[in-house]
Amino acid sequence: MKKSISLWAILAIVPFYASHSNACTGITLSAKDGSKILARTIEWGGSDLNSQYVVVPRGYEQQSYIPGGKLGGMTFKARYGYIGLAVEQKEFVAEGLNEAGLSSGLFYFPGYGQYENYNPALNESSIADLQLVSWILGNFSTVDEAVQAIQKIHVISIDPRGSTVHWRIADTTGKQVVLEIVNGKPNFYENKLGVLTNSPGFEWQTTNLNNYVNLYPGAAPSKSFGAIELAPFGAGSGFLGIPGDVTPPSRFVRAAFYQTTAPQQNTAIETVIQSFHILNNFDIPIGIEFSADQTPTDIPSATQWTSSSDLTHRIIYYHTMYNSDIRCFDLKTIDFQRVKYQAKPLDTVKQQPIEVIQVR
Repeated sequence: MKKSISLWAILAIVPFYASHSNACTGITLSAKDGSKILARTIEWGGSDLNSQYVVVPRGYEQQSYIPGGKLGGMTFKARYGYIGLAVEQKEFVAEGLNEAGLSSGLFYFPGYGQYENYNPALNESSIADLQLVSWILGNFSTVDEAVQAIQKIHVISIDPRGSTVHWRIADTTGKQVVLEIVNGKPNFYENKLGVLTNSPGFEWQTTNLNNYVNLYPGAAPSKSFGAIELAPFGAGSGFLGIPGDVTPPSRFVRAAFYQTTAPQQNTAIETVIQSFHILNNFDIPIGIEFSADQTPTDIPSATQWTSSSDLTHRIIYYHTMYNSDIRCFDLKTIDFQRVKYQAKPLDTVKQQPIEVIQVR
């Protein structure tokens, strides 16, 4: 195991915490057959996150980083095997699913969270925020187990200049919570809606939905307006006024209304496909998050990948900014007792060939 974060990784972490499109949008769907689906995007317009998938077997041991880029925090061993989608370093799992059907992911939470101050005397129970998902996935099978355990540890930041994050945790029963650490204290919110974005806090975001009580699916009816008749221009006029920008409050509102008005599908796979279609609405094109005098980074999208986890059948799906084909890991087919730890890029090539259809 490496004893410290390499120089390039330290330099990468700092901008990753920064403000260019550090956006994430999460939704939750259920199929008629009872399958539970959690899906989300991850955005970062500053550079390629060099995202990897990690296969973590039972018994795999890790240690947390501490400020300064050194290992020295909590040591933790996986009771459950899991698949994680990591950013910048294989240790920094941003989203994942374990063999018990527990899902966890981090979402950026700038300006509102505040972790405990780092205390070297508490190293044995301290874990870096970007490694908390790995610890949760490796050790727990239910939301309740994770919530109880989190209250006994100390979540710290690797770099005090960085943004804080908040977390989504869900299990096969459909229970889902949001964890936000404010003033050094963990706060848990039951997420009955199943939507999550970024700042402000989760309670504010749900309260803000009341500002859009006038929205409804379908078309607005025609109405008399003095001596003239007003009529909608087309379908979907019941959603006139829904915010269309990419700020976290606006994405939360859109995600909530798109999710709750989506027709329930019969099966898990149909629901997974539906989740990708819904989240396609949240792709952030490169350029809009930069000032006019800045040059956008050389990546095709600020939405670097989108994932969808079927908690019921233990399958995690994803596609990326380089390849829109949906790929998946079926955790039921993996022997987590025997498989070796591995970390590999989400994309082996940066540009997929486009099929030319031959017509004769």
